[in-house]
Amino acid sequence: MKRNCKIIVLIVSLFTVLNASAYTLVIDAGHGGKDAGALGYISKEKNINLAVALAFGKLVEQNCPDVKVVYTRKTDVFVELDERANIANRNKADLFISIHTNSTAAGRSGTQARGTETYTLGMHNAAANLAVAMRENSVITLESNYEERYEGFDPRSSESYIIFELMQDVHMKQSVQFAGLIQKQFASYAKRVNRGVHQAGLLVLRNTSMPGVLVELGYINNKSEEAFLNTADGVAKMSRAIFNAFKAYYK
Repeated sequence: MKRNCKIIVLIVSLFTVLNASAYTLVIDAGHGGKDAGALGYISKEKNINLAVALAFGKLVEQNCPDVKVVYTRKTDVFVELDERANIANRNKADLFISIHTNSTAAGRSGTQARGTETYTLGMHNAAANLAVAMRENSVITLESNYEERYEGFDPRSSESYIIFELMQDVHMKQSVQFAGLIQKQFASYAKRVNRGVHQAGLLVLRNTSMPGVLVELGYINNKSEEAFLNTADGVAKMSRAIFNAFKAYYK
């Protein structure tokens, strides 16, 4: 009897240790609610982002039982930019991925630009990527009292981005590694145009205390890419590509 009790205690203790040390992945579907994101001909960015985020998360949940998946949103709701980072920090995440869909300044008038790209936090060639950072960071203007909450940061002013030059991203190596794996899978598995890995001053990555990336799935104002991203096949291929990259990075 005593021996059986000891075995039970050992099993429970082992389960507790394994559960406590579970790898945590935070999946952030960009935009949502009153923030539609970029607008295409037939769809809104927020819906594409959510569809791919949920499909990717489901693949992780089904195939990686030792990984805890946390979503910043699972429905069409508005989540403030700093809260997205807070969710990752509160859950002591090991990895953060924010999923978005690209657009050019031309908006609904259309573009020939196509392909995927993945961003990490940083200022390498930041001038070329400033437009992306400004567009993704502009969501904070929908938040109440954003000037105070973000300490005077103005997403529309290039001068505000000087702060990123002073930051040292201790997770840069891991972030760039994961971003490279994602781009490789987008090209090889999903057969998308590979626009590479870039750095930009992205607020959603600035306040996270773990490796993280921001993915741009394609151009919503390119008719063919928008059509692809709004099909079940498109969502399946993009989510599987991200999952393949995560699996390789996690191993």
